[in-house]
Amino acid sequence: MKTVIISSVFALFVSTIPAFSQVGQDLKNAGADTKDAAVTGAKKTKNGTKKAYNATKKGVKKGVNKTATVTAKGADKVAGKTDTNPKP
Repeated sequence: MKTVIISSVFALFVSTIPAFSQVGQDLKNAGADTKDAAVTGAKKTKNGTKKAYNATKKGVKKGVNKTATVTAKGADKVAGKTDTNPKP
């Protein structure tokens, strides 16, 4: 009877070892997945920031050029009208 009890306890102990191994592997996989998610999120944030920067830069440059063009046209229109010394 003693042998049966010892055998049963041993069999139960041996059968639980793979379950503990699986839990450890699951934890490793969860850690790796978390790391991958963080890296992916950081890369996407970098890409989005770069796109926003470039779009803003392009828009500002376009606005500055438009303003300069309109200012030059306006200056040409009033070029002869701003004489401070009128001709007698």
